[in-house]
Amino acid sequence: MSTNKPMPAPTDISAPFWDGLTRGSLTIPRCNSCGHWIFYPRRHCDKCWSHDLAWHEVSGEGSLYTYTLTRIPTLPDFADEMPQALAVVELDEGVRINTTLVGLAEDEIRVGMRLKPVFDRVREDGGTLLRFTGIDKTIAPKRQAPAAEQPASAAPAVTLVKVPVSDEAAMQALVSESFTAWSNEVVVDQALIDEFARLSGDDYWIHTDPDKARKQGPFGGTIAHGALVQVLQSRLKIPLGFEVIGFTNMVNYGSDRLRFPSPVPAGARIQARARVKRVERLKSGTQLTLEVHTHVVGAERPSVINDLVILYM
Repeated sequence: MSTNKPMPAPTDISAPFWDGLTRGSLTIPRCNSCGHWIFYPRRHCDKCWSHDLAWHEVSGEGSLYTYTLTRIPTLPDFADEMPQALAVVELDEGVRINTTLVGLAEDEIRVGMRLKPVFDRVREDGGTLLRFTGIDKTIAPKRQAPAAEQPASAAPAVTLVKVPVSDEAAMQALVSESFTAWSNEVVVDQALIDEFARLSGDDYWIHTDPDKARKQGPFGGTIAHGALVQVLQSRLKIPLGFEVIGFTNMVNYGSDRLRFPSPVPAGARIQARARVKRVERLKSGTQLTLEVHTHVVGAERPSVINDLVILYM
Protein backbone atom coordinates (compact mmCIF):
# COMPACT_ATOMS: atom_id res chain seq x y z
CA MET A 1 0.00 0.00 0.00
CA SER A 2 1.26 3.45 -0.87
CA THR A 3 2.61 5.42 2.10
CA ASN A 4 1.56 8.66 0.38
CA LYS A 5 -2.17 8.09 0.71
CA PRO A 6 -3.77 11.06 2.45
CA MET A 7 -4.95 10.36 5.99
CA PRO A 8 -7.58 12.23 8.00
CA ALA A 9 -6.30 14.96 10.30
CA PRO A 10 -8.20 14.69 13.62
CA THR A 11 -9.44 17.94 15.15
CA ASP A 12 -10.49 18.68 18.72
CA ILE A 13 -14.04 17.85 17.68
CA SER A 14 -13.38 14.62 15.75
CA ALA A 15 -10.45 13.19 17.77
CA PRO A 16 -12.63 10.82 19.89
CA PHE A 17 -13.91 9.18 16.70
CA TRP A 18 -10.41 8.51 15.33
CA ASP A 19 -9.05 7.47 18.72
CA GLY A 20 -11.87 4.94 18.96
CA LEU A 21 -11.00 3.44 15.58
CA THR A 22 -7.41 2.98 16.73
CA ARG A 23 -8.74 0.99 19.71
CA GLY A 24 -10.96 -1.08 17.41
CA SER A 25 -14.27 0.51 18.40
CA LEU A 26 -16.78 2.85 16.75
CA THR A 27 -17.81 5.83 18.88
CA ILE A 28 -20.19 8.60 17.86
CA PRO A 29 -21.71 11.54 19.76
CA ARG A 30 -25.25 11.61 21.14
CA CYS A 31 -27.27 14.55 22.43
CA ASN A 32 -28.02 14.32 26.15
CA SER A 33 -30.94 16.73 25.75
CA CYS A 34 -32.99 14.98 23.06
CA GLY A 35 -31.24 11.61 22.54
CA HIS A 36 -30.44 12.31 18.89
CA TRP A 37 -27.38 10.52 17.44
CA ILE A 38 -24.98 12.77 15.52
CA PHE A 39 -22.59 12.19 12.65
CA TYR A 40 -20.39 13.78 11.39
CA PRO A 41 -18.96 14.97 14.76
CA ARG A 42 -19.75 18.58 15.68
CA ARG A 43 -20.10 20.76 18.77
CA HIS A 44 -23.90 20.90 18.79
CA CYS A 45 -26.92 18.70 18.16
CA ASP A 46 -28.20 19.20 14.62
CA LYS A 47 -31.76 18.51 15.81
CA CYS A 48 -32.28 20.58 18.98
CA TRP A 49 -29.06 22.69 18.83
CA SER A 50 -28.01 21.69 22.33
CA HIS A 51 -24.29 21.65 23.13
CA ASP A 52 -24.76 18.92 25.76
CA LEU A 53 -23.23 15.99 23.87
CA ALA A 54 -21.51 12.77 24.95
CA TRP A 55 -19.57 10.11 23.04
CA HIS A 56 -20.87 6.50 23.07
CA GLU A 57 -19.56 3.25 21.67
CA VAL A 58 -21.93 1.57 19.20
CA SER A 59 -21.90 -1.80 17.46
CA GLY A 60 -21.33 -0.25 14.05
CA GLU A 61 -23.87 -2.54 12.41
CA GLY A 62 -26.13 -1.03 9.81
CA SER A 63 -27.43 -1.21 6.25
CA LEU A 64 -26.05 -0.15 2.89
CA TYR A 65 -27.81 3.09 1.95
CA THR A 66 -26.12 3.56 -1.43
CA TYR A 67 -22.82 2.83 -3.21
CA THR A 68 -20.83 3.27 -6.39
CA LEU A 69 -17.94 1.34 -7.93
CA THR A 70 -14.97 3.41 -9.09
CA ARG A 71 -12.32 1.97 -11.39
CA ILE A 72 -10.09 4.99 -12.06
CA PRO A 73 -7.98 6.17 -9.09
CA THR A 74 -8.11 9.86 -8.15
CA LEU A 75 -4.40 9.62 -7.27
CA PRO A 76 -1.80 7.03 -8.33
CA ASP A 77 -1.58 6.02 -4.67
CA PHE A 78 -5.06 4.47 -4.83
CA ALA A 79 -4.38 2.29 -7.87
CA ASP A 80 -3.85 -0.76 -5.65
CA GLU A 81 -7.44 -0.45 -4.34
CA MET A 82 -9.20 -0.47 -7.71
CA PRO A 83 -12.04 -1.23 -8.19
CA GLN A 84 -13.12 0.60 -5.05
CA ALA A 85 -16.62 0.33 -3.61
CA LEU A 86 -17.47 3.78 -2.23
CA ALA A 87 -20.49 3.59 0.03
CA VAL A 88 -22.84 5.36 2.40
CA VAL A 89 -23.78 3.16 5.37
CA GLU A 90 -26.75 3.91 7.60
CA LEU A 91 -26.01 2.75 11.14
CA ASP A 92 -28.76 1.26 13.28
CA GLU A 93 -28.63 4.51 15.27
CA GLY A 94 -29.82 6.38 12.15
CA VAL A 95 -26.66 8.27 11.18
CA ARG A 96 -25.00 7.82 7.79
CA ILE A 97 -21.26 7.38 7.27
CA ASN A 98 -19.25 7.70 4.05
CA THR A 99 -16.92 4.72 3.76
CA THR A 100 -15.64 1.93 1.52
CA LEU A 101 -16.72 -1.70 1.35
CA VAL A 102 -14.18 -4.53 1.63
CA GLY A 103 -14.31 -8.31 1.41
CA LEU A 104 -17.27 -8.29 -0.97
CA ALA A 105 -17.44 -9.35 -4.62
CA GLU A 106 -19.20 -6.87 -6.88
CA ASP A 107 -22.17 -9.19 -7.40
CA GLU A 108 -22.62 -9.52 -3.62
CA ILE A 109 -23.25 -5.82 -3.04
CA ARG A 110 -26.91 -4.89 -2.63
CA VAL A 111 -28.55 -1.70 -1.36
CA GLY A 112 -30.13 -2.51 1.99
CA MET A 113 -27.76 -5.38 2.82
CA ARG A 114 -26.66 -5.73 6.41
CA LEU A 115 -23.10 -4.60 7.18
CA LYS A 116 -20.64 -4.52 10.04
CA PRO A 117 -17.52 -2.40 10.65
CA VAL A 118 -13.95 -3.31 9.74
CA PHE A 119 -11.18 -1.44 11.54
CA ASP A 120 -8.49 -1.21 8.90
CA ARG A 121 -5.09 -0.42 10.44
CA VAL A 122 -3.28 1.21 7.55
CA ARG A 123 -0.26 2.69 9.29
CA GLU A 124 2.38 1.41 11.64
CA ASP A 125 1.63 4.25 14.05
CA GLY A 126 -1.88 2.87 14.56
CA GLY A 127 -3.67 5.03 11.98
CA THR A 128 -6.97 3.24 11.33
CA LEU A 129 -9.75 3.76 8.80
CA LEU A 130 -13.34 2.60 9.07
CA ARG A 131 -14.49 0.19 6.36
CA PHE A 132 -17.55 -2.07 6.21
CA THR A 133 -18.22 -5.62 5.05
CA GLY A 134 -21.10 -8.07 4.93
CA ILE A 135 -22.56 -9.09 8.27
CA ASP A 136 -21.67 -12.74 7.55
CA LYS A 137 -18.10 -12.04 6.38
CA THR A 138 -14.94 -12.69 8.37
CA ILE A 139 -11.95 -10.45 7.70
CA ALA A 140 -8.77 -11.18 9.63
CA PRO A 141 -7.23 -8.14 11.34
CA LYS A 142 -4.38 -6.64 9.34
CA ARG A 143 -0.98 -6.67 11.01
CA GLN A 144 1.32 -4.76 8.72
CA ALA A 145 5.05 -5.31 8.99
CA PRO A 146 7.26 -2.37 8.14
CA ALA A 147 7.45 -2.06 4.39
CA ALA A 148 11.15 -2.93 4.31
CA GLU A 149 10.32 -6.29 5.87
CA GLN A 150 7.58 -7.19 3.42
CA PRO A 151 8.82 -10.00 1.20
CA ALA A 152 8.20 -9.99 -2.50
CA SER A 153 5.27 -12.22 -3.32
CA ALA A 154 6.09 -15.55 -4.89
CA ALA A 155 6.29 -15.72 -8.66
CA PRO A 156 3.62 -17.90 -10.28
CA ALA A 157 4.77 -21.41 -11.11
CA VAL A 158 5.23 -22.00 -14.84
CA THR A 159 6.37 -24.92 -17.00
CA LEU A 160 9.24 -23.82 -19.23
CA VAL A 161 9.43 -24.83 -22.89
CA LYS A 162 13.08 -25.24 -23.91
CA VAL A 163 13.81 -23.53 -27.24
CA PRO A 164 17.17 -24.17 -28.98
CA VAL A 165 18.66 -20.91 -30.17
CA SER A 166 19.67 -22.71 -33.39
CA ASP A 167 16.02 -23.48 -34.23
CA GLU A 168 15.09 -20.33 -36.12
CA ALA A 169 11.44 -21.30 -36.61
CA ALA A 170 10.99 -22.05 -32.89
CA MET A 171 12.65 -18.77 -31.94
CA GLN A 172 10.41 -16.79 -34.31
CA ALA A 173 7.38 -18.57 -32.85
CA LEU A 174 8.11 -16.85 -29.53
CA VAL A 175 7.14 -13.48 -31.03
CA SER A 176 3.67 -12.54 -29.80
CA GLU A 177 1.25 -9.65 -29.50
CA SER A 178 0.07 -11.04 -26.16
CA PHE A 179 1.70 -10.33 -22.82
CA THR A 180 2.54 -12.92 -20.19
CA ALA A 181 0.76 -13.26 -16.87
CA TRP A 182 1.90 -10.89 -14.11
CA SER A 183 5.12 -11.39 -12.19
CA ASN A 184 5.50 -11.41 -8.43
CA GLU A 185 5.07 -8.08 -6.64
CA VAL A 186 7.72 -5.89 -5.01
CA VAL A 187 7.14 -3.04 -2.56
CA VAL A 188 8.90 0.21 -3.46
CA ASP A 189 9.04 1.88 -0.05
CA GLN A 190 10.60 5.16 1.04
CA ALA A 191 13.60 3.40 2.58
CA LEU A 192 14.41 1.77 -0.78
CA ILE A 193 14.00 5.10 -2.59
CA ASP A 194 16.29 6.82 -0.06
CA GLU A 195 18.95 4.14 -0.47
CA PHE A 196 18.85 4.47 -4.26
CA ALA A 197 19.14 8.25 -3.89
CA ARG A 198 22.22 7.77 -1.70
CA LEU A 199 23.85 5.37 -4.16
CA SER A 200 22.97 7.31 -7.31
CA GLY A 201 23.40 10.83 -5.93
CA ASP A 202 19.94 11.79 -7.19
CA ASP A 203 18.47 13.16 -3.96
CA TYR A 204 15.98 15.56 -5.56
CA TRP A 205 13.22 16.39 -3.07
CA ILE A 206 10.43 14.83 -5.11
CA HIS A 207 12.04 11.49 -4.25
CA THR A 208 13.44 12.07 -0.77
CA ASP A 209 11.40 14.71 1.06
CA PRO A 210 7.89 13.33 1.78
CA ASP A 211 6.68 16.47 3.54
CA LYS A 212 7.73 18.87 0.77
CA ALA A 213 6.55 16.47 -1.94
CA ARG A 214 3.16 16.20 -0.25
CA LYS A 215 2.76 19.98 -0.05
CA GLN A 216 4.43 21.13 -3.28
CA GLY A 217 4.80 18.14 -5.57
CA PRO A 218 2.41 17.26 -8.41
CA PHE A 219 1.84 13.69 -7.17
CA GLY A 220 0.76 14.25 -3.56
CA GLY A 221 3.92 12.69 -2.16
CA THR A 222 7.30 11.23 -3.03
CA ILE A 223 7.80 8.99 -6.04
CA ALA A 224 10.46 6.45 -6.98
CA HIS A 225 13.19 7.28 -9.46
CA GLY A 226 12.38 5.90 -12.91
CA ALA A 227 15.81 4.30 -13.01
CA LEU A 228 15.12 2.55 -9.70
CA VAL A 229 11.89 1.04 -11.02
CA GLN A 230 13.73 -0.12 -14.12
CA VAL A 231 16.48 -1.74 -12.04
CA LEU A 232 13.87 -3.52 -9.91
CA GLN A 233 12.81 -5.47 -13.00
CA SER A 234 15.57 -7.87 -11.97
CA ARG A 235 13.50 -8.74 -8.88
CA LEU A 236 10.32 -9.27 -10.87
CA LYS A 237 10.12 -12.89 -12.00
CA ILE A 238 8.08 -12.72 -15.20
CA PRO A 239 6.55 -16.09 -16.22
CA LEU A 240 7.82 -16.12 -19.80
CA GLY A 241 7.03 -19.78 -20.30
CA PHE A 242 10.19 -20.54 -22.29
CA GLU A 243 13.94 -20.96 -21.85
CA VAL A 244 16.38 -20.39 -24.68
CA ILE A 245 19.10 -23.09 -24.69
CA GLY A 246 22.11 -24.07 -26.78
CA PHE A 247 24.04 -20.80 -26.69
CA THR A 248 27.61 -20.14 -25.52
CA ASN A 249 27.04 -16.71 -24.02
CA MET A 250 24.13 -14.38 -23.34
CA VAL A 251 24.38 -10.63 -22.74
CA ASN A 252 22.01 -7.80 -21.92
CA TYR A 253 22.71 -5.75 -25.03
CA GLY A 254 20.75 -2.66 -23.98
CA SER A 255 17.34 -1.16 -24.70
CA ASP A 256 15.76 -0.10 -27.97
CA ARG A 257 13.24 1.99 -26.06
CA LEU A 258 12.96 3.12 -22.44
CA ARG A 259 10.03 5.23 -21.26
CA PHE A 260 8.56 6.28 -17.88
CA PRO A 261 4.85 6.99 -18.60
CA SER A 262 3.57 7.23 -15.01
CA PRO A 263 5.02 7.60 -11.48
CA VAL A 264 5.45 4.97 -8.78
CA PRO A 265 4.39 6.48 -5.42
CA ALA A 266 6.45 5.62 -2.35
CA GLY A 267 5.00 2.52 -0.74
CA ALA A 268 3.38 1.22 -3.93
CA ARG A 269 3.66 -2.38 -5.10
CA ILE A 270 4.89 -3.01 -8.63
CA GLN A 271 4.62 -5.98 -10.97
CA ALA A 272 5.56 -6.65 -14.57
CA ARG A 273 4.60 -8.59 -17.65
CA ALA A 274 6.31 -8.99 -21.02
CA ARG A 275 6.12 -10.23 -24.57
CA VAL A 276 8.70 -11.20 -27.17
CA LYS A 277 8.56 -8.33 -29.64
CA ARG A 278 11.18 -9.36 -32.16
CA VAL A 279 13.77 -12.05 -32.95
CA GLU A 280 16.58 -11.31 -35.41
CA ARG A 281 19.52 -13.28 -36.77
CA LEU A 282 22.70 -11.20 -36.80
CA LYS A 283 26.36 -11.90 -37.56
CA SER A 284 27.09 -11.68 -33.85
CA GLY A 285 24.29 -14.05 -32.85
CA THR A 286 20.54 -14.15 -32.26
CA GLN A 287 18.98 -10.97 -30.89
CA LEU A 288 15.73 -11.17 -28.95
CA THR A 289 13.79 -8.00 -28.01
CA LEU A 290 11.65 -8.43 -24.90
CA GLU A 291 9.07 -5.69 -24.30
CA VAL A 292 8.71 -5.36 -20.53
CA HIS A 293 5.95 -3.31 -18.92
CA THR A 294 6.18 -2.53 -15.20
CA HIS A 295 3.00 -1.29 -13.50
CA VAL A 296 1.89 -0.15 -10.09
CA VAL A 297 -0.40 -2.98 -8.99
CA GLY A 298 -3.91 -2.14 -10.16
CA ALA A 299 -2.83 0.63 -12.53
CA GLU A 300 -3.72 0.28 -16.20
CA ARG A 301 -0.95 2.56 -17.46
CA PRO A 302 2.61 1.22 -17.13
CA SER A 303 5.23 3.04 -15.09
CA VAL A 304 8.16 1.76 -17.16
CA ILE A 305 8.26 0.45 -20.73
CA ASN A 306 11.55 -1.20 -21.59
CA ASP A 307 12.34 -2.90 -24.90
CA LEU A 308 15.11 -5.05 -23.49
CA VAL A 309 17.55 -6.45 -26.07
CA ILE A 310 19.14 -9.82 -25.28
CA LEU A 311 21.91 -11.21 -27.47
CA TYR A 312 22.54 -14.96 -27.61
CA MET A 313 25.96 -15.95 -29.00
